[in-house]
Amino acid sequence: MIIWINGSFGSGKTSVSQELNKRIENSHIYDPEEVGFLIRDNIPKRLKKDDFQDYEIWRTFNYELLKYIHSEYKGIIIVPMTICNKSYMQEIVDKLRMSGIHLEHYTLLASEEILKKRLEKRGDMNNSWIESRIGKCLEAFEDHYFEGKIETDFLTIKEVAKKIIEDCGLN
Repeated sequence: MIIWINGSFGSGKTSVSQELNKRIENSHIYDPEEVGFLIRDNIPKRLKKDDFQDYEIWRTFNYELLKYIHSEYKGIIIVPMTICNKSYMQEIVDKLRMSGIHLEHYTLLASEEILKKRLEKRGDMNNSWIESRIGKCLEAFEDHYFEGKIETDFLTIKEVAKKIIEDCGLN
């Protein structure tokens, strides 16, 4: 099984994923951002894009690598990654499901005010790229396409992880 943790920057994806990894025996955190860093750091400057998700190869590589890990690893794969572009989700998440992989998708939600407080607390409010994406994410996640919505404003990381574990039947 793959558990995809989606949500805006500051919604708690990384923290929830780490908590899930602690609680779920035989689980592994896979971070698609690492593929983005690989692409960003290894292409000529003139080919660079503002967002590595805009590279078709990023989407293809993550799909293929997740499919491979799933076929070889008999544990739970936890994927913390913000994707608010529906077509990009279709290229990875929907395609994984179509290839027969059990994938549970959760979207962590929080108010803009809470997101900004969390980002400020962790020192990311000076990153204008992240701040500029908050509104885009919040708007996109209103769409019913983004499943498993969990409001995190007043929940602890442990409470969010517990909800996901219970929903996945991993008690």
